[in-house]
Amino acid sequence: MAGHPRLKRERQTLAAMVRLHCRDRHGARGALCGECQALLDYALERLARCPFQAAKPTCLHCPIHCYRPDRRQAVRAVMRYAGPRMLWRHPLLALCHLWDGLRRAPQRAR
Repeated sequence: MAGHPRLKRERQTLAAMVRLHCRDRHGARGALCGECQALLDYALERLARCPFQAAKPTCLHCPIHCYRPDRRQAVRAVMRYAGPRMLWRHPLLALCHLWDGLRRAPQRAR
């Protein structure tokens, strides 16, 4: 997947969070379990289709909820678990994600 460096970092952060969650919660070593791989695939697809692209805020601050409710809940659980642990495992990605959290969504044309 090519694209803007910010989106590349967003994909890396998302994958790191899912890997951390899967390893600690599901005991997966190396490859993700089927459930986590499906969630990661879904989230990466949603990210690729984001109408804001490089200007996108973090999903928490986004006015568009593009995840299905069950998937949104699953991603929230992953982020709730992995977010604090990212500071130790992937400090640069974690700090960039926190910085991106300050970004607000641009107005979307109707």
